[in-house]
Amino acid sequence: MATFKHISSKNADYGAAEQYLTFEHDEFSMKPTLDENGRLVLREDYRISSLNCGDEDFAIACMRSNLKYGKNQKREDVKSHHYIISFDPRDAQDNGLTVDRAQELGERYCKEHFPGHQALVCTHPDGHNHSGNIHVHIVINSLRIEEVPLLPYMDRPADTKAGCKHRCTDAAMEYLKAEVMEMCHRENLYQIDLLHGSKNRITERECWAKRKGQAALDKENASLAAKGEPPKQSKFETDKEKLRRAIRAALSSAISFEDFSGKLLQQGITVKESRGRLSYLTPDRTKPITARKLGDDFDRAAVLETLTINAQNAARAAEKPLPKQEYPRSIKDRLQRNKAAINAPKNDASQRGAVQRMVDREAKRAEGKGAGYDRWAAVHNLKQMAATMSIYEESGFSSPKELEAALAAANTELNSVHAKLKAAESTLREKKDFQKQLLAYIKTKPARNGLKAQKTEKARKAYREQNESDFIIAEAAMRYFKSHGITELPASKALQAEIEQLMREKNALYNDYREKRERTTQLQTVKSNIEQILRREPERGKGRENER
Repeated sequence: MATFKHISSKNADYGAAEQYLTFEHDEFSMKPTLDENGRLVLREDYRISSLNCGDEDFAIACMRSNLKYGKNQKREDVKSHHYIISFDPRDAQDNGLTVDRAQELGERYCKEHFPGHQALVCTHPDGHNHSGNIHVHIVINSLRIEEVPLLPYMDRPADTKAGCKHRCTDAAMEYLKAEVMEMCHRENLYQIDLLHGSKNRITERECWAKRKGQAALDKENASLAAKGEPPKQSKFETDKEKLRRAIRAALSSAISFEDFSGKLLQQGITVKESRGRLSYLTPDRTKPITARKLGDDFDRAAVLETLTINAQNAARAAEKPLPKQEYPRSIKDRLQRNKAAINAPKNDASQRGAVQRMVDREAKRAEGKGAGYDRWAAVHNLKQMAATMSIYEESGFSSPKELEAALAAANTELNSVHAKLKAAESTLREKKDFQKQLLAYIKTKPARNGLKAQKTEKARKAYREQNESDFIIAEAAMRYFKSHGITELPASKALQAEIEQLMREKNALYNDYREKRERTTQLQTVKSNIEQILRREPERGKGRENER
């Protein structure tokens, strides 16, 4: 599940970014780690490359470009943008993701989405607290040194011109997150829906505040333990976490908005509503915290929905009396019920699906496997036999023919979803190609309008020669429209919305495909194990007859 972050920096020292990427830093203070001689400690493993810097260092190239265009000279100017793509820790083992491959993906992503910018692309093999996730850092100079084509997330003509600056808008972040999801899907890596945030929106600042607070609390508790005193608190909570907990506690029992606001007011929290949006003011603050910064569960629509459900449940409880609770009449009954609960079959889906192929012990003996492996294989086969029969019975199969029919149906469904997924990918690819041509054609509109404004043939010829590149791009786009039978051009925003809808549909199909693939793989494993079990039964019977 790759994640995507953005950090803007006003630091004029471009060398600090390269220093952070290549040398060890403390994860809390972000200060460089020094050895016993006071020198910087180089990171054990990383990959780094620069783009659009020529033969110069990234810092020198950026400063030279800033002086050339007279940009990034003020203190309040954003000097650089830092994007981080963090891959799932499971990708290394399950999907073969390596540091070199991640570096290649990062360079490709940077070239495609940040063209014309001087950039550093660096890949680290591990995250904070040794989480094991490979992640890629992309640091770009905010200044653009080359004119670039109009990309889908750009909404102003200046976004394509040389000497102008990169803007990380909300639309840009949505587009870039969607492209990260597309990249993970294309490379068969784990992914999550980055376009819809979690119910708790935890910012980078809050995350680090929690880590620093927990570290300080652990240090304080250690000193108290050394003195023989009990710790006052074991888990650190930020102000936003305390506020979320208080709001959820009030929502759990409130049946109206007045009741909800009254319960919060008892804790000193004031609920404010402005333009259909909620905000919460705590006693230690002068500025309220908006629901948007807390999460989806705390906005006006979610709060009113929860209150409505609470009111309906309260009304039902008042109309219908609660049934009397049955108590066991004796200790024997209680023991029997507990025994039945313990011996009841587990319905955990993860346990049902955890079945592996049985080992052919005779074949492994022929390969030269020893007695130790044979003992392990015997235990393994017993476990897989039990798991196989559990799935076989729970699925309602009465014969191997029914299992084969279910496997054939699962294969058919899998192939059907796979065909739909390929069709959706093809449609999405065509729409993106159309979008590129449309944006390029829109960019040439000033040149085309200027040609119409020329009065004479000589003036039109001279104007066309002067803007030859724009007319070449426009004619290529028109040939594309004609070859694909496009007679009416849609609005760029409408086309972008259509592409986003197609991406959501494709992601849904991909999730469905993965589920059906897992089910098909499970049935194939069960079928193979059943066949091996049935092959062993005549041998067991023959052995018993010989014993008699």
